[in-house]
This record gives sequence, C-alpha cells and structure tokens, in this order.
Amino acid sequence: MESYLTQNFDVKAKHSSEEALSKWRNLCGVVKNPKRRFRFTANLSKRYEAAAMRRTNQEKLRIAVLVSKAAFQFISGVSPSDYTVPEEVKAAGYDICADELGSIVESHDVKKLKFHGGADGLASKLKTSPTEGLSTDTKSLSQRQDLFGINKFAESELKSFWVFVWEALQDMTLMILGVCAFVSLIVGIATEGWPKGSHDGLGIVASILLVVFVTATSDYRQSLQFRDLDKEKKKITVQVTRSGFRQKLSIYDLLPGDVVHLAIGDQVPADGLFLSGFSVVIDESSLTGESEPVMVNAQNPFLLSGTKVQDGSCKMLVTTVGMRTQWGKLMATLTEGGDDETPLQVKLNGVATIIGKIGLFFAVVTFAVLVQGMFMRKLSTGTHWIWSGDEALELLEYFAIAVTIVVVAVPEGLPLAVTLSLAFAMKKMMNDKALVRHLAACETMGSATTICSDKTGTLTTNHMTVVKSCICMNVQDVASRGSTLQSEIPQSALKLLIQSIFNNTGGEVVVNKHGKTEILGTPTETAILELGLSLGGKFQEERKSYKVIKVEPFNSTKKRMGVVIELPEGGKLRAHTKGASEIVLAACDKVVNSSGEVVPLDEESIKYLNVTINEFANEALRTLCLAYMDLENGFSPDDAIPASGFTCVGIVGIKDPVRPGVKESVELCRRAGITVRMVTGDNINTAKAIARECGILTDDGIAIEGPVFREKSQEELLELIPKIQVMARSSPMDKHTLVKQLRTTFDEVVAVTGDGTNDAPALHEADIGLAMGIAGTEVAKESADVIILDDNFSTIVTVAKWGRSVYINIQKFVQFQLTVNVVALIVNFSSACLTGSAPLTAVQLLWVNMIMDTLGALALATEPPNNELMKRLPVGRRGNFITNAMWRNILGQSLYQFIVIWFLQAKGKSMFGLDGPDSTLISREMEEIDVFKGILDNYVFVVVIGATVFFQIIIIEFLGTFASTTPLTIVQWIFSIIIGFLGMPIAAGLKMIPV
Repeated sequence: MESYLTQNFDVKAKHSSEEALSKWRNLCGVVKNPKRRFRFTANLSKRYEAAAMRRTNQEKLRIAVLVSKAAFQFISGVSPSDYTVPEEVKAAGYDICADELGSIVESHDVKKLKFHGGADGLASKLKTSPTEGLSTDTKSLSQRQDLFGINKFAESELKSFWVFVWEALQDMTLMILGVCAFVSLIVGIATEGWPKGSHDGLGIVASILLVVFVTATSDYRQSLQFRDLDKEKKKITVQVTRSGFRQKLSIYDLLPGDVVHLAIGDQVPADGLFLSGFSVVIDESSLTGESEPVMVNAQNPFLLSGTKVQDGSCKMLVTTVGMRTQWGKLMATLTEGGDDETPLQVKLNGVATIIGKIGLFFAVVTFAVLVQGMFMRKLSTGTHWIWSGDEALELLEYFAIAVTIVVVAVPEGLPLAVTLSLAFAMKKMMNDKALVRHLAACETMGSATTICSDKTGTLTTNHMTVVKSCICMNVQDVASRGSTLQSEIPQSALKLLIQSIFNNTGGEVVVNKHGKTEILGTPTETAILELGLSLGGKFQEERKSYKVIKVEPFNSTKKRMGVVIELPEGGKLRAHTKGASEIVLAACDKVVNSSGEVVPLDEESIKYLNVTINEFANEALRTLCLAYMDLENGFSPDDAIPASGFTCVGIVGIKDPVRPGVKESVELCRRAGITVRMVTGDNINTAKAIARECGILTDDGIAIEGPVFREKSQEELLELIPKIQVMARSSPMDKHTLVKQLRTTFDEVVAVTGDGTNDAPALHEADIGLAMGIAGTEVAKESADVIILDDNFSTIVTVAKWGRSVYINIQKFVQFQLTVNVVALIVNFSSACLTGSAPLTAVQLLWVNMIMDTLGALALATEPPNNELMKRLPVGRRGNFITNAMWRNILGQSLYQFIVIWFLQAKGKSMFGLDGPDSTLISREMEEIDVFKGILDNYVFVVVIGATVFFQIIIIEFLGTFASTTPLTIVQWIFSIIIGFLGMPIAAGLKMIPV
C-alpha cells in the first residue's frame, strides 16, 4: 500500500506542481460526497482563472509602464485635461475623485499627474499634508472612507450552518439510503399498517439525520476556526503619520491621503505616490511580471499595492485603496483558488480510495450472496414467482445493508480528520504564539530533522544596549560609566560620533502623541541611537543641520550601510559608514586617536582594534564599527559610496542576552533527534560564544564563516555540512545553499528561521519557513509557513511538538478507523456467505459509521501534545505513514473483535436468548501500554466517549423498535463491558510483539 501511495498520492508540503495536484484527483474513486471530501483542497479551475487574470493584469501594467516612460520625452507638450470634479466630491470638500486617482497610478499616467500638480498637488486636492498626514478627526476620516472606499479586498461570506447541513446531505450513499427508507415506509405501511410498518424506514431516516447533523456541526466548527485564523494572518500594521505624529496603523484602516513610511521588506499596502526617500527599489514582479526591479523616485513616483520594497526607504502618499487597486482585484480571485492540500490529506485520500474500492467490491458480493440465498429459499419452496410485502422489504433491507457497507467501508472521514486535527492544532498554536500560515506546515514540522536558526531575536532577547565601546582608541565600559562617557571623548570626536549616529541610521527619534520621546527602528539601531542621546545628541537638530545626498541602507551581503551628507560649512560632502567591525575596519586607513586627531592606521593600531573586536565578541557582544570620510573630489548621487579610505571613529559592543529557556529547548531538540544549527551574520567569535551558551556548539561540532563555506567544493561540503553547527558572517545565499544541501543531498527535513527580506529565498527553499513576528519584515512573513509571534526559539520547539502531535493523532485515527473497516467488512461478508443474513442492520451500521467517522475523529484527532513526543526520533522524509506497529494493532484488534462478534452471533442466542450489541474500542495509544495516561488532558476525548456510551445505552434500551435491538439485563451489560475491556489487555499484549 505504501509504495502505491508514494507513487500516486505523493505531493510536496509546498510548491507542488499542478500536474501532481491533478494526478491524485484523477485517481480518486468511490467518493461518496465530493463537495465535503474536497472542501479543503485547492480549487484548480479557480487557480487557472486567477492565473489568466494575472497575465492580463501583468500585460496591461507592463504596457502602462512602457507608455509612462515614453511620455517623459513629450511631457512639455501636455495639454489641459478635461477632468471635471463630480458634484458629490466637491460637496465633501475634495477636488479629485477616487476613479481619477486610481487611473493616475494604475496607468502610470504622468500627464494626468502633472496636470494635477504632482504628488503635492494631489495631496492638496485630497486635503492632506505631506508632512502632517491626515487629521485624526473621526468624522472627517469616516467621510473620507465613504467617498474613497476602504482598504479591504472582497472576501467570500462565511457559510451558515445550514449550508454545511446541505453539503452533508450531498453524500450519494445517504441519498440512496434515503430512497430506501422512503420505499420501506411505503411498503411497510401498506403491508403492516401504521405505526408498525414505519419503524424500519423511520429508523433509517433518523439515523441519516443524526449523521448529517453531527457531520455538519463538526464541519461548521472547523470553518469558524479557519476564519478566526485567517483574521489573525491579516493583522498587518504599517507606520503612518497622522496629525503630525508617527504611529502604527492596520493596513485595512488606510485611506487616500494617508502618509505611509516604507522600508526594506515592506509590502506596499495600497496604490500611491512617492513623496520623499532614498534608494528606493521596488519588486513589481507580482503584478507586472517583470523580474527587473524598478527604481522609484520623484521622476517615477508610482507605487503599486502588493509590490515589495527591495531596497531603500521612503514616504508614500496613499491614493487608491482596496478593490480599486489591481492587487485588490487579483487577490479577490486568487483567494478563491484556496491553499494546496497537505501531503497527509492527499495520502489519506489515497487510503480512502483503496479501501473504498475494496468496500464496494465486498458490498456488491454481500448483496449478491444475500439475494442468491433468498432466491434459493424461494426456489426450494416453489414460491419464486410469488412475492409478499415482507419479502420485498427483506430484499430492500439487503440493498440497504449493501449500501451501508459502502458507507462504513469508504473512510470519507480520513482526509477530513487531517483537516480537523490541523485546525485544532493551529488554534492551540496561536495561543502558544505561533501563527500557521499554511496548513501543511503543521504536519511537516513534526517530521523536522534540522532547525537552522537565526541568532538575533530568536536565540537572544532582541533587547539591545551598548555596554562597551572603543571610541578614539579608548575602551570604555558604557554600562557603568553612563553619562560621564561624554566628558571623556574629545569635543571634535564627539561631534563626529553624534553626526554619524544620527545621520547614518535607519531609525528615528520622534515625539509620540503623548509627548514622550520614542525611538523607532531595529533593536540594533535603537541601541546606537540610545547611545547618541546619552552622549547629549539631539536627533531632530542634527538631522536638520545636514542635507542628505545619498543613502545606502544596510545590506546583508556588504554587511554595512552608508550615507553622504552635505556639511553646512562651504557645502563640503562627508560619507559615514557603519557595519560589521572587521569589514568596516578593513575599509579604514586612518583613525581618530585619544586626542581627537586623525592619524594613519598603522599595524599596531589595527592589531589593537582587532584584539578589542575579538574581546568584545568573546563576551558575546555584537560589534559595530563607525567610520567617516570627507569627499574632497565631489560626489554624484548616482555614484556608489566609496568602499575604502575611511577614518575609524570607534567600535561599539552591543549586548543581546540569550533568552531564558533556550538552552533547555536546544537540549530537548537534541534528545528528539533534531539538530539545531545557528546561522548568523555576526562575527564568528560572537556567534561561537552565543552558540556555546545556548548549547548549540558542542566539542565535535564546527563553526565556519560564510566566505569560507562559499569556497568549499561539493566533495568537501559532503564531509563538512553534517558537522556544521554554527555559520557566522553568512550571506543570504550561504543560508540558502546550506538549506538546499541539507534537503537534497542529506534528505533532511529542514526548518529555517528568518526576519529580513534577504531571508526570503531560504524561507522559500526550506520545508518549513519560520518568520519572526516582531522583528520580521512583511516579505519574510509572506515567504514563511509559520510566523513565530514572540520571536522565541522555545516557541519553535512548541511548534515541532504540535507537529508531531498532529502526525501521531492522525495515525491513531487511521488505526482506529481501519480496524472498524476491517471488522465491519469481514463480519458482514462472512455472515452473508455462511448464514445468508447480515448481523448488523442498516441503522446499526450507520451508528457504527458515525462513531468511527465523525466522533472518532473528534476524539483522537484533537489529542493535545505531551512531553513524551519529544523523546521519539523524527519520522523524517521517508517514514511510512502506516507503520508496522499500526498494522500489528489493526490486525490483532480486528481478529479479536471478529471472534467476539462471530461468537455472539453464533452462540449469543443460546447464551442470552437475544443478540448482543456490537462493541468498538477507541485506542488512544499505538505503543503505550497505559492507555489511561493523560486521558483527562483531552476533554474532547472524554466527552466523545461519554456521549457514545450514553447514546449506546439509549439505543439498546429504548430504541429497539427502530434500531432492531433488545434491552439487556444487568448480567448481559456486565458481560458486554467485560468483552469491551478485554480489548485493552489484548492491545497491551499486541504491543509487546516486536515489529
């Protein structure tokens, strides 16, 4: 079976080809209810429709871009537009309508833009300020929203409960049984009168309705869980200026006229226009299909919703929102395509198909044997031409039994159990600070064999402070000296240092709406800016004193950032750079000494500074070097900032403490067979110190630098990679290469953490991409499968535990359902062949089906994880889903239950004078002897078992007329309970058999 499933029902956890997704669908046979079975699979026809729409949009936008470029050559000949402001827009106080705004940006219409006065002119017509933003007055915001729309995409409405009832009724076998019930009612009443003749028909109808409502309730609850999770995924905030204050705002609250601040890794949240910024590079491939990034500036100011900021930072004026943007229209279509189905969903569809075909065969043979037996009886009595109403009902009952065998035999609930378990796990993981973006990540994480983790913010707290410095060649303990440090730095050097800190930064110091000073930016930038403020610097004054000519944001390949400013004295130009200490220091040929003088950087000084860097790094400090250069020969904004010739101002050591509990979590991973590797851009000594503190770097492990890793041959990598525990000074491509090698060459299941735009390739390549929720960019989050909301490594371990729980829970359910399938098929078939009658009626079989399909899934697929799960080795990429242990338990329990039922059928009447009930055992553990261990931790399991027992008693004691049962005496009940409980010691005995 496993080889057949691997060959035909095998898809990847992500990025599966359309061919693979279509292949397994075409192989699915004996599907009772396609609408329910395939509810949580991708709608391929909608995807094709979306792809066609995207191609149309891409071509339209591509042409618009080309036209706008050509228009620049003829811009001087612009003639006045014939645009007229609609009356309702005028009445509201605006001078431009939503449609006109939309056409300007979407079509890249430079003529219209110039006619309206450019970005500043549009801001005026929208009654907003490029510096102050929109007013926070609620009434004006509400009016603006009514006029220009909201920044939300059209979504499908939540299905009501009755829609799920209707879908559950689409089950072909239940419809056939419904027809049988109707015929049974007509014939029964005609032959036996009311109410006696209606019992069989009404019993089947009641059973069908019970199955339908229980199924619909389960499906409806799942849909609510997915809707809640979908809302969490869409909680995206951006930095905006309103009423002159910077603040975070949900992208869904943006309105035309808002001023948005964009930085590397952000997704453009609406259509808009560039106001100001530096080195802005936009990736428009999602819309235009052009792989070449686009430079956005005052000459090409158009920013489209859904595109990504690849480099630089800027302020943007929002012009068009929601469904008026091309991205909004595209997203509305794309969401209808749904997510890819998970590997387990597909595999269990394969299992259901195989068993369904076997069940259909047994049902046909059972019906044929029962009918043949009936004809033989009538032939022997010579009444084969004479048919009574009772005999017609008996024939109908045979047909109903055959159909019900198909109902029981086709495990329609198998693929849906995966969805139920994943939905339950995703909801619980949300409480544990992990937001799952793709269903498959839950189950794949349970198979993870390697975690490649970032250092900053994941293993450490991401609360950074400068604790040591080497300014003007003097090493100081910043943490202990505090404000006295300012007096020990020469005045000229202090001015240079503050100038460097406040101008060469991606952060900002602002006053919030409560009047308090607030530092915005990454934790590293925040730490440096805090140092600048402690040295007496004033951010706003410093920024106003100098004109910024060019900005080169931090680049994880270059490991540094830079800025060129114009000095007020004589218009001289100065470049500042900041970044990885050894890299920036290598670009320096001068240094500021203890007297504040600039002197050549000789070998002794270089040695001293390198020793200082290593000392800081060995104390697990992140080191940065700050340097400057006066540009004597002039500079053009189109030029790159020089790569050498700088003067070293100083080195700072930033403390980022290891998170509490990380060392224990790493050890837990090691015991669970998961290798943890640290991949960081930091200095190798810093990386090694942190890795040892976390328990990642062991005596037999290797720490390597990215540039060294890059130079290795494939043969060397084969020997090296299994031993790598730390990779320092790594580039995004190093990380991507390591992940790819681990997956393809070593067949590892790899989870990768990332927070930046440059991490996107590695997150995309990994089996499970884990983006940081606090420090992560929107690009990183979009590329990830799971977002770690608290950026904590311990949460990653929790995700792995939940992943294993999902996998094990589904295995338990499959084992339980296959056991019932085997028993039901063999008992009904053998009884039909040997006795000419079926031991279980249609009503009884429907009850058994509901226990094993819906209730069994609820009980077993929602088991919470326990610590024992992390003591097992991971399944890995090639593990069999239905294991030898499962086959042992299935066959052993099936044999026991078959013997019991067959004995009761053969001898029960003589023992008790009536037929005994069927008993079904739900096994919680496949290997654990003590099945009661932790049973109270899963309230769903307890409730389901309790409800099953309760209704079993009601059916036997009070519904005998409809269910064909007889009330039991106390002795018979005790006997039934003992027979049921005997399954547990038998299961314990089976678990002792090695497989």
